[in-house]
Amino acid sequence: MIFRILEDQFAQKAKEAREAAKAADLRFMQLALALGRRGLGRTWPNPAVGAVIVKDGVIVGRGWTQAGGRPHAEVEALRRAGDAARGATLYVTLEPCSHFGRSPPCADAVVAAGLARVVSAIEDPNPEVAGQGHAKLRAAGIAVDVGLCAAEAERDHAGHFRRIRDKRPHVILKLAVSADDKIAADGHKPVAISGEAARTRVHLLRAQSDAILVGIGTVKADDPLLTCRLPGMAARSPVRLVLDRALRISGDSRLVHSARETPLWVLTSDMAEAPAAVKLGAAGAQVIRVAASAPQGLDLPSVLDALAEKGISRLLVEGGSRVANSFVAAGLVDEIWLLRGPDAIGAGGVPALDAMPLDAITQSPVFRLRASETLGKDSLMIYERA
Repeated sequence: MIFRILEDQFAQKAKEAREAAKAADLRFMQLALALGRRGLGRTWPNPAVGAVIVKDGVIVGRGWTQAGGRPHAEVEALRRAGDAARGATLYVTLEPCSHFGRSPPCADAVVAAGLARVVSAIEDPNPEVAGQGHAKLRAAGIAVDVGLCAAEAERDHAGHFRRIRDKRPHVILKLAVSADDKIAADGHKPVAISGEAARTRVHLLRAQSDAILVGIGTVKADDPLLTCRLPGMAARSPVRLVLDRALRISGDSRLVHSARETPLWVLTSDMAEAPAAVKLGAAGAQVIRVAASAPQGLDLPSVLDALAEKGISRLLVEGGSRVANSFVAAGLVDEIWLLRGPDAIGAGGVPALDAMPLDAITQSPVFRLRASETLGKDSLMIYERA
C-alpha cells in the first residue's frame, strides 16, 4: 500500500513538473513574441524576430531583429548572454536561418554558443531555410521543439510569409468610418471621425508597417503627411506611397516637401511623362513605374509585386474610397482595421468603399472578426482573411 502511495505522489509531482515546464515555455515564448514586435516596420526586408535565452529559469539574454534586418534576433540575444548561453534554452519566434545572406547563419551561431535546447515557434517558409535550420541544430545534438505559439508567430510574421509565398506584401486596409459608413463629407471634404485614442492607435499601426499607401485623390483632397506622429517616434514613420498614374502630385504638397526626411515613393504608369518624374526625383522622391489597368488606375498586382521586390512586406492602405474598393475587389486585402466613430456625416458623404457596401467585408465569408475593442467613444474591429 505504501508503495502505491509513493508511486502516486511521484506521478503527481512529475505531472506538476511537466505543467510548470510547459507554463515556463509559454511565458518565455510570449516574451520573445513581444520583443519581436518591437521591430515591426523597421526590419524589412527581413522578418521581425524575437529571441530569449534562459538558463536555470533565469533570462540571460534577449534580442530582436534590429533596424534594417541586422543583426538578427538570435545573434543579439547570444551577444547579451555571453558565456551564460552554454547549456541554456533559446526561445525564438521563427526558425533560425541556415544560409549565408548579408550575415552568417544564425543556426551556426546557436551551435557554436553551446545551447542545449531551442524552442522555435514556427518553421520559416523561405526555401533557403524551410526546416534546414532546425535540422542543423538537431544534427549538432541540440533538442529542438517546434510549434509553441505558432498561430501568434504566423500572425506576427504574416508579412514575411506573404512575401515569400505569394510574392507580395501582407496588405492591411485601415478604414475610419462615421456612424453611417462614410469617410468624408460632401465633395470629399475632410472631417474628423475618430478621437484621440483611435488616432493614437492608427499612428502606432503606421509605425509597425513597412509602408503606407494612398491614392492621388486623397493627396489632392487632404494634403496628408502620412508620418507617425506619436511622441518620439517620428523616425518610425513608414515609407509613403502614392498611386498616381499620370503623376499629378504637386511639388507643393507636404509629401513632396518632406521626401528627403521621410521616403516617398510615387507609383505611376510606365507611360507617364518623363519630365514630371525627373522633377519628383529632384525633390527626393522615388518614381516607380508599373503597368496601368483600364480605365484609370494602376494594375494592383503589379504594384504589389514591385513593392515586394523592394523588400516591403507589411503594407498599410489608408485610402481613399476608390483605392480601398480596388484592393477589396481584387482580393488583395489580408487584414482590415475598421474604426467607427459615434457621429453620422449625413447625405452627400463619401462611402467608405465607393460603390461597394461596407458589409461586403463585414459580412463576407472571406473575412472573420479577430478582435474588437473600445477606444474612447470609438470602436475598433479587426478582421482577417479566413
